[in-house]
Amino acid sequence: MVLVKDKCNNILNPLSAVSGIIERRHTLPILSNVLIERTTQALSFLATDIEIQITARSGLMAGGDPRAVTVGARKLVDILRALPEDMEVTLQQQDKRLLVKAGKSRFTLQTLPAEDFPCLAKPAGEAARFVLSQKALRRLLGLVQYAMAQQDIRYYLNGLLMVVEDRQLKLVATDGHRLAYASLKLNAELPRQEVIVPRKTVLELAKLLADSDEEVRIELSTTQAAFSFGTVEVVSKLVDGKFPDYTRVIPTQHKNRLQTEREPLRQALQRAAILSNEKFRGVRLVLGSDQLKIICTNSEQEEAEEELEIDYKGEALDIGFNITYLLDVLHNLATERVLLAFGDANSSALITMPDRGDYKYVVMPMRI
Repeated sequence: MVLVKDKCNNILNPLSAVSGIIERRHTLPILSNVLIERTTQALSFLATDIEIQITARSGLMAGGDPRAVTVGARKLVDILRALPEDMEVTLQQQDKRLLVKAGKSRFTLQTLPAEDFPCLAKPAGEAARFVLSQKALRRLLGLVQYAMAQQDIRYYLNGLLMVVEDRQLKLVATDGHRLAYASLKLNAELPRQEVIVPRKTVLELAKLLADSDEEVRIELSTTQAAFSFGTVEVVSKLVDGKFPDYTRVIPTQHKNRLQTEREPLRQALQRAAILSNEKFRGVRLVLGSDQLKIICTNSEQEEAEEELEIDYKGEALDIGFNITYLLDVLHNLATERVLLAFGDANSSALITMPDRGDYKYVVMPMRI
């Protein structure tokens, strides 16, 4: 029974969109598979790791009786990638096998029953539903996602806080050493909703979203977050836990302020980082009248020093930071100038964009 007959790329594109979440090793063999479903309207591909589920549809009119099968995702992707893009490919069910035919090539793959494939259930109850452009959501994620924790035992930090309130969408990420906050105005009055989206979902979303004005429909409930755009739908369970009160972390009284061009500062830090200690990644920022010195040393007694002329009239200050945390924010801000605010050598620093209250980045100092 032929499932689909189409150009290789038309099958590979939706398959690639879903297969990124599939882990290499699974206790459940079926989770290494992709669910391929044919309806009278389209062909869809679905992958899940139980926590996150991605569906992508192919635009072709598949026709014929509805059919479904699951097959090893990685193998099918690798086979299709190895074929010419415009070659016609046929996927055909034969008993408990899937036959992939392209020109004179034949590949026979094992399948597992579609009815055994675990899909996430739709949540019940109230949800905050709203629409953004893909470009807006992608940029908002880019402003904060690098500050998420990776494998913290405080599991609620291994994700991104999304808050809908006061006609705004607020995103917050922190790993306990730095915190990034970004917000965006919404056009509708929505019920307040606060969710923590897992790190894996955030990274996958950032990969799949296009830099376009096309819509992404967002639905945040108490147990799930769903994002639908183009031919793709991402559904994710949420991280259960209480995110720390980020408003208490953002300093408001720092008087030592300087505004400078982002790119020269980023480049100077990038150069100094070459001689930073590989383990601790420390950098000293020495602020004086109209000048900033950037100093890195390492365990081999090597030293890098950069000096920038800046407009600064505050107190003299010598303060240490993890240089990676400073570079992360400067890499991800698409602004010509940045505003840095400091308290004393033991206080966190605040990095913002001039004349904008919709973005804040807080980084804790370190002893050097």
